[in-house]
Amino acid sequence: MPIDAAKATSAEPRTTELAWDHKDVQLYHLGIGAGAATPEKPHAATDPDELRYTLERALHVLPSFATVAGGGMALAGGLSAPGIEVDLAAVLHGGQTVTVHRALPVRGRATQTSTVPAVYDKGKAAVIVLRSEVADDDGPLWTCDTQIFVRGEGGFGGERGPSVRGELPDRAPDLTTERRIRADQALLYRLSGDWNPLHADPEFAELAGFDRPILHGLCSYGVALKAAVDLALDGDVARVRTYTARFAGVAFPGETLRIRIWREEEEAAGAGGRLVVSVTAADRDDAPVLADTTVAYR
Repeated sequence: MPIDAAKATSAEPRTTELAWDHKDVQLYHLGIGAGAATPEKPHAATDPDELRYTLERALHVLPSFATVAGGGMALAGGLSAPGIEVDLAAVLHGGQTVTVHRALPVRGRATQTSTVPAVYDKGKAAVIVLRSEVADDDGPLWTCDTQIFVRGEGGFGGERGPSVRGELPDRAPDLTTERRIRADQALLYRLSGDWNPLHADPEFAELAGFDRPILHGLCSYGVALKAAVDLALDGDVARVRTYTARFAGVAFPGETLRIRIWREEEEAAGAGGRLVVSVTAADRDDAPVLADTTVAYR
């Protein structure tokens, strides 16, 4: 059934109650590779800096946890909005931005308010923009902007929308690292709330055009942010202001992600700066996985 863009964008905001605790945070961190050996941390499971992701007495929260807090309700809420009736088999995650208003708590209860700010007509496909704003009793916590690409739902005469592609700096990266994706990584990550069988069921993956299940795009998204925080921001998750990425390709469990990081010139003293990040599949001639990826930091 075609998307009714006017109905979707004019609908009343929808609210959902979210709750999480340290177990949800730890499970998410494990799902993006926390505690696994890396070139920089061969004994990561007991490394004091790494224990901040895995041990409850020292826990901090990576901002990308916002994409799964409360069981990943942002995407589900958006796709159930008035005017949006789509075949989930035609849905692809196009891009994701998380803006952090203050440090995410290890335990929390909050209210999520969801809207559809825009629906763009790309001809053969539609792009649905979902916005989720989350606040608790102390005020705003984070804002998520999600772009959902729906094949076969374009051609309804709407605005085409922006199509800006960023360029990587014309110099060698300041930092390069690799992250091995475990063969069972998608099976672990999906326990944080994304139960799409595309990431676990070989038969479903084949129907979707893949020879085996693919890794969640948001898993790669979390892996990349953790690498950037650990290597470029002294492991301080509270320094992240905004993290954005476009899902440019797929990664498969068992592959290695190559992550390159460029530091851009910092702003005025104390104001922070920006990291530009590239994520590719090292095993497939650096096929793109995440593009147009930046971290704005304090």
